[in-house]
Amino acid sequence: MRTLGRFAYWLVALAIVSIILVSLDYSPFQALLIGLVFCPCALALEFLMPKARNVIDKIYLSLAVLAAVILLILCLHYFVWSQFTPDGTFRQAKDVAPMLINPAFLGLILMALSLGDYFWSIWLAKRFKAGDRTITFFSDRKSVTLKLSDISYVESNDTEVRIVTASGESYRNKTGISQWENLLGVDFLRIHRSYLVNTSHATLLSPDSVQLGETVLPVSRKYKDAVRRFAEKK
Repeated sequence: MRTLGRFAYWLVALAIVSIILVSLDYSPFQALLIGLVFCPCALALEFLMPKARNVIDKIYLSLAVLAAVILLILCLHYFVWSQFTPDGTFRQAKDVAPMLINPAFLGLILMALSLGDYFWSIWLAKRFKAGDRTITFFSDRKSVTLKLSDISYVESNDTEVRIVTASGESYRNKTGISQWENLLGVDFLRIHRSYLVNTSHATLLSPDSVQLGETVLPVSRKYKDAVRRFAEKK
């Protein structure tokens, strides 16, 4: 249901953006194509922004995404919608609407799309718990399928991670812990550069440690605020 919910969100978002673009004197088909430019760029912004280390990195990332949107829009206008006339001259089929090269307008749409998806994902996670949702990965060249609710925590060890279940089973995998964080979703909380824990199994012992069954894991300074907010909600 979560995947279907996310898909439905982007369909509605694309429809709304297309309606806005039609009001800027674009045809429905042209509006749809431009809307398709916004969606992956907004997703990239949503995915990469939390990974930016500081304010400067966030600014550079925002500018890069804005530049990508403008470049793609210009490509649509000057290459896809332009053509050579019979006499051999090049004709631009559609002028670029001034709003579509306005960074403030573009930034507003990108922010609305990415924040909307972020909060919608949180609502979906609360509405549809992990439950029997599963994940499949390779461990020691064998395919393993686990319920998300059975995973206790993920530990990063240099070039590989260890997936530990509530029953004590352990699996090795080469996918980085940041990718696991994205795969497992909001039911899992990063508490340390090396640890990602299932919030359903975690108990905060102190500001510096979390307990999962008989295992106690450290909380690093970088993630203390996130862990504190989790403890307050629980």
